[in-house]
Amino acid sequence: MRGTNSEATAVLALVVVGLVIRSQLRARPLRRHGSLVFPVLFAVLGVAGLAFGIASVVKEHPLTTLPIVLLTVSLAVAAGLGAARSRTVRVWRDPERGVLRQGTAVTTGLWLTSAAVHFGLGMWIDHAAGAGILGATSLYAYLAIGLGTQNLLLRGRAAAL
Repeated sequence: MRGTNSEATAVLALVVVGLVIRSQLRARPLRRHGSLVFPVLFAVLGVAGLAFGIASVVKEHPLTTLPIVLLTVSLAVAAGLGAARSRTVRVWRDPERGVLRQGTAVTTGLWLTSAAVHFGLGMWIDHAAGAGILGATSLYAYLAIGLGTQNLLLRGRAAAL
């Protein structure tokens, strides 16, 4: 069963990250509130996913410290990679369309790195927990923090233009 969870997590992560990357590579307006819609959606799904993941572990045995520490590290890494990605996104002012943004090849590379890091840490979390799918279900929380950090920093850069 554990292998199936890992494979499903990998497929889900690739699909979600693929859609995010596709969106990031298009030149599009940087809106004041629009850039926070997906992070907020992912945050809601992330809270639900974490609750489900914790429940899947405690159904078998108590949740120990190591998976919690690893989850915290994972979410901190998400924020760090989000900050790094924000520096690779082009931001400029167009006289007709306002402030625009567009990811680069480096942005794509950092998204793929982020997906690989989440997958690896998620497997480690699940292994350390000894039961359940906490690592796998933390995907949306990971995306919320990473994408939210990236978008907040991009909004700051846009405001400076």
